[in-house]
Amino acid sequence: MSTPVTLDRRQGPYGEVVLRRRDEDFEIIANGTFLMDTSDGRSERLLVDAAMGALPEPARTGAAVLIGGLGVGFSLAHAAADPRWSRIAVVEREDAIIDWHRGGPLAAISGRALADERTVILHTDLVTYLDTATDRYDALCLDIDNGPDWTVTEDNESLYRARGLASCAARLNPGGVLAVWSARPSGDFEESLRNAGFSGVRTEEVPVARGVPDVVHLGIRPA
Repeated sequence: MSTPVTLDRRQGPYGEVVLRRRDEDFEIIANGTFLMDTSDGRSERLLVDAAMGALPEPARTGAAVLIGGLGVGFSLAHAAADPRWSRIAVVEREDAIIDWHRGGPLAAISGRALADERTVILHTDLVTYLDTATDRYDALCLDIDNGPDWTVTEDNESLYRARGLASCAARLNPGGVLAVWSARPSGDFEESLRNAGFSGVRTEEVPVARGVPDVVHLGIRPA
């Protein structure tokens, strides 16, 4: 692999965030931990598709989705390409990541989606938003960590426990879907979803070139 080139490095309230380019791909590093890159994107798209597919048929047209984490923009762009989503909210806490999409190197991925009238960027922390907001959604697609067992910051750990899952359920309409991306399967998180009252708990896999597959954990708020 070639040596990556650092394009931007920012120090913010949650630590350091870095954008790098490696050949034709971009990489996001947070506090020294690799988060994601633009080399594939299948699992980020699955995150959105799996949530839509888990909704009951009548709810799939005119559905509202909250995407937790702007990342490299694959999930947002994929959601915006589907006319069935009537409202697309994206929560992102990092100023730098928002800047990289608004006129920066990642605008080529997300520019059209950001200009879509259905899209709104919420510049806030996801855990705080889920605890305090009153808006409701048909789907929550969360991708802010490497998974429930591998968080970027300690504060994010609460999202995958009883209190955080209760906040997720409160933001969902009855029958709504919680979809959580992870770099590896987590049986403990599946059990936490069931204990939090979610039904239809399952895990969908995306094979990768090496190692364990990326996954999307799914749970449904009972109607």
